[in-house]
Amino acid sequence: MSFSPLRSDARVLRQVQLFAQRYAVTTLGYGEAPEGVVEHLQLPDDVVAWHKDRRLLAARRFESAYRNAPVVHAAQRLLAGRRGTFDVVLADDIDTVPLALDLHAPGGVHADLHEYHPRQSEESLRWRVFVAPYYRWLVRTYGIQADSVTTVGQGIAREYRIRFGIRAGVVVNAPHYVDLEPTPMLAGAPLRLVHSGNAQRHRLDVILAAMDLVERPMTLDLYLMPNDPPYLDELRARYADSDRVRIHPPVRPAELPALLNAHDVGVYVLPPVSFNHLWALPNKIFDFVQGRLALAVGPSPEMAALVRRHGLGVVTDDFSAETLAAALDSLTTEGVAAYKRASAVAARELSAEQQVIGWAKAIDTLATRLNG
Repeated sequence: MSFSPLRSDARVLRQVQLFAQRYAVTTLGYGEAPEGVVEHLQLPDDVVAWHKDRRLLAARRFESAYRNAPVVHAAQRLLAGRRGTFDVVLADDIDTVPLALDLHAPGGVHADLHEYHPRQSEESLRWRVFVAPYYRWLVRTYGIQADSVTTVGQGIAREYRIRFGIRAGVVVNAPHYVDLEPTPMLAGAPLRLVHSGNAQRHRLDVILAAMDLVERPMTLDLYLMPNDPPYLDELRARYADSDRVRIHPPVRPAELPALLNAHDVGVYVLPPVSFNHLWALPNKIFDFVQGRLALAVGPSPEMAALVRRHGLGVVTDDFSAETLAAALDSLTTEGVAAYKRASAVAARELSAEQQVIGWAKAIDTLATRLNG
């Protein structure tokens, strides 16, 4: 179960694809049923997943805030009479864990926590005051009851263990393996940079500022989701006549590796405005690898460690545009070609086929409680 549109939630889809091959899978979430499931419980589109009663949050009446949330009411209606009818429940994100526990599945509950929820939006004072205590309560009260837990990176797993005693395995957000070869470097041509993801100011400002500072010829192609339409419109207007920065519509995940493969360097510098930003290890990093690109990233611990461990590219010394521009200017044709070859070597290890083993072991362990 997940309070997200299942068909566009890459992490949840990988879970569905994995378990539909070995179990009879029922899904609960927004949108149409994913392929391969035997039953789908569809949340109404007009129910907003994050809506909570502010008065209950302010009064620290967290149980009431959870149980009275519109999405929880909608899910409870869909699950009415189903207690004990599911063998194992996989709860995506902490918001679904209480509902999963309510089902009393004889095999138990596995919680896949996509973020470190108690500090998810801590850059916002309002969020820190009103919402953070609620999520701390949710993890402390219900998260610790899950029979097994996974999350997206080592730093986040460590924080869950230190703060709540939760021992979480790690399954990174890697896409499926794609059989590609690195695109040859073009002699004398501009270096081809690329970035794909959300159109969010704090995620793109450093990269765009660096493009105003670089001295060698290079281009930047941005494939952006329209999650902030005014900002996306601003970018389109700003770069309408640019021959250096080009704004493109997003592409489907299955088409992304081949599109990325036509470039040279995947670039991402994410200023650490929150705990989750600091410890981010986003799917785009693994998309770059499947596209057989060199990588240029900031010193975010998880991203930096991955790039250094596999020799995939360069890591900047800080999160500034000046440092990123200098790092990009320092790239040589031979160096980028070597980084692209390193991505090709690492692509199979850093693919969903390898990473989902963590989920398979967790769910299979719970399932053995029923049939040995």
